[in-house]
Amino acid sequence: MARSMRDIKRQIKSVQNTRQITKAMEMVAASKLRKAQEKAEAARPYSEKLKEVVSSIAAGTKELSHPMLVSRPVKKTAYLIITSDRGLAGGYNANILRQVTLLLAERHKSKDEYGLFVIGRKGRDFLRRRDYPIVEEVTELSDTPTFADIKSIAYSAVQQFETGVYDELYICYNRFINAISQVPTVEKLLPMDTVSGGEHHEATANYEYEPSPEGVLEVLLPKYAETLIYSAILDGKASELGAKMTAMGSATKNASKMIGNLKLTYNRARQAAITQEITEIVAGANAQS
Repeated sequence: MARSMRDIKRQIKSVQNTRQITKAMEMVAASKLRKAQEKAEAARPYSEKLKEVVSSIAAGTKELSHPMLVSRPVKKTAYLIITSDRGLAGGYNANILRQVTLLLAERHKSKDEYGLFVIGRKGRDFLRRRDYPIVEEVTELSDTPTFADIKSIAYSAVQQFETGVYDELYICYNRFINAISQVPTVEKLLPMDTVSGGEHHEATANYEYEPSPEGVLEVLLPKYAETLIYSAILDGKASELGAKMTAMGSATKNASKMIGNLKLTYNRARQAAITQEITEIVAGANAQS
């Protein structure tokens, strides 16, 4: 019994140490989440204004021949997948990777029909182990990534669509709702069907473009696509930190519950040991009388 009680005490100490770690990680994630959420929200006005400008120019241009605005027969598709570099974030990575693998199995008969641009070590390792065709990868992003950190992979994905290597480009990430809710999302990024159609922008002023509207679109459209990718990465980073905060909070609560149960078990074992000792003493005293 004494050995069992020592084991229980050792386990209680171990769980208490784990609870301290998970509590600290929860507080760190909560602090970083506020910064990531502020950065994601700060990036939205720029992307929205850029979309407004691009849509306005596209609406005033009679013939659009830019490859980013024109649909073509789909022979090969690119997917840009955003995951995290580290775990301990609940179902953050598993949810988006599950959706991506199901989508690939549903839409494609062969791995030659698509290529993957992967951000995050967890996604890269998962897809590499299963022999998916990874074209480019970026890992070890900070919790507050800058555009320069992902510029190369964003430019490469957009450029390969423009040159015809891929006929579609999708972005796959976790859309941030709040700290406890992140929605796995797959959005079509290129070609930009919604820029020139579906939305009617009333002209509030007449603008002159130099050298031409088509020339301005030639510069703005790639930047707009790259901005959407960066915005999705900021959203994904906020989702990652929210998932991590929630996961560590749940782990802390579970550890507290486990400690309570272990203490109850320890007290029962201790009480049983004391009762047994008293019984033995009484039995010994009776035997001598």
